[in-house]
Amino acid sequence: MAGQIEDTAATREESDNERLTRNISELLQELRVAQAGVQFLFGFLLAVAFTEPYSRTTAFQHVVHLIAVLSATVAVALLSAPAAWHRLLFRQGERPMIIEWANKFAIAGMAFLAVSMTFTVLLLTSQVLGAAGGVLIAAFAAALFVTLWFVLPGRRRWRNNSDPTSVADPDA
Repeated sequence: MAGQIEDTAATREESDNERLTRNISELLQELRVAQAGVQFLFGFLLAVAFTEPYSRTTAFQHVVHLIAVLSATVAVALLSAPAAWHRLLFRQGERPMIIEWANKFAIAGMAFLAVSMTFTVLLLTSQVLGAAGGVLIAAFAAALFVTLWFVLPGRRRWRNNSDPTSVADPDA
């Protein structure tokens, strides 16, 4: 029965403005999820440097920490940029450009978040397991992020774009 009920919102046609409004709303909602995590991570990474045990870490761990902090900084900037652009260009007729750039910022921001997360894992696991064990675990984390966040959706996107019979919604 449930499959027979038509979804009126899905079957009606959207105007260009409605589609753009939906696109920006969906994108900003997605960014809220990622941004909360990266801001929490950023705060943790900043606090680590001011702890007493940090003074006993190795030069390797200091470099790893610095890379994690810098990557988190870039991720915060990229993931928050779409909200700033939207607010600064509000009612200026720039929504298509905002969506185009926000999508690029979001993808790049997720990449920098993956780098920061991987180096944070490396920092913590190298403290417990040593550099070699830390590198092994961090490599696994990096592979996990790359696979789940980029390879699998990228393969699906490539498949949809190369299949002329695909009916994927280009705005979804």
